[in-house]
Amino acid sequence: QVHLVESGGGLVPSGGALRLSCTASGSIFDIKTFRWFRQTPGNQREFVARITSGSDMTNYADSVKGRFTISRDNTKNTVYLQMNSLKPEDTAVYYCTADTIDDDYWGQGTQVTVSS
Repeated sequence: QVHLVESGGGLVPSGGALRLSCTASGSIFDIKTFRWFRQTPGNQREFVARITSGSDMTNYADSVKGRFTISRDNTKNTVYLQMNSLKPEDTAVYYCTADTIDDDYWGQGTQVTVSS
């Protein structure tokens, strides 16, 4: 089992920045990949970014490429999503996920609101 807790969301003006954190506990050595997704009311969850264990390979959605950066601090069991140049369309609930061989785990989500 893996438990994830996100933090760092909030209200920010357009063009501003936020850093989301996702701290993992439990069977953290089984985690292969961390991902960030986001969801707005009435819409499906949208992939934002991912980072793999070991090699730290990263991938981003085209909509955030060049503005968002995913990283990890293994000493803190924490994954970050640095979000710069935020736009109103980035407003969503952001979820952290951890993929293991057997299952995918999701955090509770953190709200990000970008005002125009």
